[in-house]
Amino acid sequence: MCSDPAGSLYLLPNTLGDTAAETVIPASALHRARALDYFIAENPKSARAFLKRIGFPRPLQDIRVERLDQNTAMRDIGPLLEPLLSGRDAGLLSEAGLPAIADPGAALVRLAHAKGVRVVPLSGPSSLLLALAASGLEGQRFAFHGYLPVKQPGLAAALKELERQSRRLNQTQIFIETPYRNDATLAAALRVLGDDTLVCVAADLTLESESVRTQRAAQWRRDVPQLKGRPTVFLLLSTG
Repeated sequence: MCSDPAGSLYLLPNTLGDTAAETVIPASALHRARALDYFIAENPKSARAFLKRIGFPRPLQDIRVERLDQNTAMRDIGPLLEPLLSGRDAGLLSEAGLPAIADPGAALVRLAHAKGVRVVPLSGPSSLLLALAASGLEGQRFAFHGYLPVKQPGLAAALKELERQSRRLNQTQIFIETPYRNDATLAAALRVLGDDTLVCVAADLTLESESVRTQRAAQWRRDVPQLKGRPTVFLLLSTG
């Protein structure tokens, strides 16, 4: 390891969709992003587009942007930290929301701690926490499960298990889905969940088309929303 003081890894918030960054990201976080010249991003092309939108002060072709996505091998993550070990600061940028939350950047953050690199989280929109706060469901005890199985009967079994966990622990269960499968996932949930289980559907958070609604499964069955293509967070709480 180089003897120079290590740089800092800044976790830079991104928008959750096509909205002005200044409306959802604090000015201090945007200021920090504009001051960096090395970025690690889930998608370098969209990362450069984000930097352009926030008024990055230097030519974008002059900055370094390295890719870190779900296909990045563990052996390739270490080299991403080498500039920081030589004293250079870096920004970690996800496709949407906060890095390392339901995001491949978590592996880089864990390695940064192991290498003695300072990790600095910056405030910005998190779809999971925004959905939980707006749901009215149990906010003291909750669990995030990422993506559920795609095919039946695995999806139905996973949903029933989340309902059982929620009932046993009085715990809000949170999960997400690829936008084009939202409708199928919600339909599966409404088939297997008990009538009185509370379900929150939080779609397009922070966008003009934002919709957050919580009601019992029996009520949802009478008025099922169309969610295809809309980034959505699903939450449930069993009251049985």
